[in-house]
Amino acid sequence: MTSEPATHPGFRFPAEIIRHATWLYHLFGLSLRDVELILAERGVVVSHESIRRWCNRFGADFAARLRRRRPRPGDTWHMDEVYLRINGVLHYLWRAVDQHGVVLDILVQDRRNATAAKRFFRRLLAGLKYKPRRIVTDGLRSYGVAQREVLPEVRHRTSRYLNNRAENSHRPTRRRERQMQRFKSPEHAQRFLSSHAMIYGHFRPRRHLMTADQYRSARDKAFRVWRQETCVQMAA
Repeated sequence: MTSEPATHPGFRFPAEIIRHATWLYHLFGLSLRDVELILAERGVVVSHESIRRWCNRFGADFAARLRRRRPRPGDTWHMDEVYLRINGVLHYLWRAVDQHGVVLDILVQDRRNATAAKRFFRRLLAGLKYKPRRIVTDGLRSYGVAQREVLPEVRHRTSRYLNNRAENSHRPTRRRERQMQRFKSPEHAQRFLSSHAMIYGHFRPRRHLMTADQYRSARDKAFRVWRQETCVQMAA
């Protein structure tokens, strides 16, 4: 007797297909129509709008589960912000990574002042539940104001040359922004980028620092954790 494939309540397609479509969309530079075409080649006929709903519905949940499984990040946090033009209005994407390049969190805001910096610091502390030993930022003075108020005991280094770790972390975002022809709203940018940062980073270990065997082992572990955290629990 063969068991029926696991499904999410209210969704017609098996959970394995939804998981695979979400993985394709967030990990590679594919459009929704590209994912639709890949699934069609495998005999799965589904519209790109359905794939959009799957990614919106499950992307954040999958990312949150991966976040809980990741090792504790390093004790040096690099922070940086870049502009995003959304519907002609300038917004800013705040990002924090540790010294290993692991994305800690992102936040889309419409300001680049001390209030915005403090809001980002508090979001980081609430999500990670601990404080760093050192933070590294560029020359934006708002970081200094936020550090003195929110993290007064933490060392603060200001250097545009030491902050390449955070600046390089923006590159995948820029590629997806161009491919998606910009984000449609601040909420759209926040929702997508929060999920993308976790799912993309989970499958992108620092390959240049690993031997071939270490990389294969890390890749196998990433797939194993992904399957465990995105599976559907079958009712007994």
